Amino acid sequence: MKQQVQRELQHPKLSTKAVIKRTFFILIGAMLMALGIEVFLVPNLIMDGGIVGISIILYNLTDIKIGVFIFLLNIPFFFLGYKQIGKTFAISTVFGITVLSITTYYLHTVAAFTQDMLLATVFGGIILGAGVGLVIRYGGALDGSEILAILLNKKFPFSVGEFIMVFNVFIFTWGGFVLGWDRAMYSVLAYVIAFKTIDIVIDGFDESKSAWIISDRDQEIGDAILARLGRGVTYLRGEGGYSGDDKRVIFCIVTRLEEAKLKSIVEDLDPTAFLAVADINEVRGGRFKKKDIH
Repeated sequence: MKQQVQRELQHPKLSTKAVIKRTFFILIGAMLMALGIEVFLVPNLIMDGGIVGISIILYNLTDIKIGVFIFLLNIPFFFLGYKQIGKTFAISTVFGITVLSITTYYLHTVAAFTQDMLLATVFGGIILGAGVGLVIRYGGALDGSEILAILLNKKFPFSVGEFIMVFNVFIFTWGGFVLGWDRAMYSVLAYVIAFKTIDIVIDGFDESKSAWIISDRDQEIGDAILARLGRGVTYLRGEGGYSGDDKRVIFCIVTRLEEAKLKSIVEDLDPTAFLAVADINEVRGGRFKKKDIH
């Protein structure tokens, strides 16, 4: 019984609703990435990074469809993902890459949406990044190079981002020799656009802020935040490291648009108060919903 409970804590079973939701968004994400690759990037000889970038180069060298290379080159990473990151992640990744491979295969005959290099770079990067971001947000991956970087990170004193950067520098340099250096530079631009789009999709547009306030007028500040911002606050017990005095710490979450007003409230009530504000990419649960301001 104890072992069963431990297994459930380590690998909780997803509900049917969660599985359907995950499957749907990974499907949409993989199809969006395929659209960005085949309708915008490939017809204009623009690459992406990672395994997809290698697949695009090999396609131009052999004329074998990109979807075939994407699937075959990612096979080793299916097993690595299963052993190192988990069964659910591996299954989600296999599903996403399979959809990506099939969709790119059938979209290959679709005409390019635009022949303008800049438009193809920008919109191809945005659509590709949106697709990758959706898949990552819902627990999968579409490129085995990221899994490889995670594994190498455990053995060598370099970050995941540094491994991915070195890997992509090699790919874009190789692409420069094969497709031309102007195409390689457009490819770097598309990759940067896709990278930023991924961040937006994963983190969302409505970035929140966490605020920590320490003041002798904590109750007044807390009441003012509730009345003037409509945001709830939480009072935490603290102790001054230097003075040893007991302190009440105010913790609250606000949006970017409310940050200036929060600072104004604190400044008006206690100019000497300690205030620390930090970015938060996601907020769930609790009573974050804004109350009416009276």
